[in-house]
Amino acid sequence: MHLFFTPDISNEIYTLSEEESKHCTRVLRLNHGDTVYLVDGSGGMYTAIIQDAHHKRCQLQIIDKQIEYGKLPYVSHIAVAPTKNIDRMEWFVEKAVEIGVSEITFLLCEHSERRNLRLDRLEKIAVSAMKQSQKGYLPLLHDMTPFHRFIQKSIPGSTFIAHLEDDATKGIKEYYKHGQPHCILIGPEGDFSTGEIAAAYHKGIRPVTLGESRLRTETAALVACHTLNVLHDIFAPL
Repeated sequence: MHLFFTPDISNEIYTLSEEESKHCTRVLRLNHGDTVYLVDGSGGMYTAIIQDAHHKRCQLQIIDKQIEYGKLPYVSHIAVAPTKNIDRMEWFVEKAVEIGVSEITFLLCEHSERRNLRLDRLEKIAVSAMKQSQKGYLPLLHDMTPFHRFIQKSIPGSTFIAHLEDDATKGIKEYYKHGQPHCILIGPEGDFSTGEIAAAYHKGIRPVTLGESRLRTETAALVACHTLNVLHDIFAPL
């Protein structure tokens, strides 16, 4: 399946961007009459036929549309403090999108070693992963958000903080509620500060453990993402 990301699609005739046109005609060597598929990142999956295989403005005719294509049957939100090495965050974003995630927020914490990032670069990686895994929805990526601001907007009953303190003894499974949204907070390489943990508790956010191993930030975030995916499958009604 040759899949292209077309967030601005609006009618039955669509022209690929210059970059996508070149990829379609020069890399994939597709031509007039060939079938391609388009996703808008919001659940729309379109079947299209190439009408003009121009390498700068490849024109397509839309012949079919599916709605809510690949819609996740659960809502998962990972809020993670970016690592100093941005490659690790890029890896996390790619793999989380492949597994399935609804939202990713990048947290600015007291112990954060990285205080800014290029969201546009991470969005491109998310788009590529969405296409690679043939999903119809592009997860929401939120720019750097101060920890205290984020928890003020959180829903206590469905938000959990994964940290390394001794009182984080219960796993996500023990709190999981099928059909409900879940948000997991993952701290920076130096973990959340005691003040941040106390603020989260005051807000009603409960602690969770991701296991006995001490995980890197990006690994912990991916484990949380995958755990929510697996728990949905386990508790989904037959």
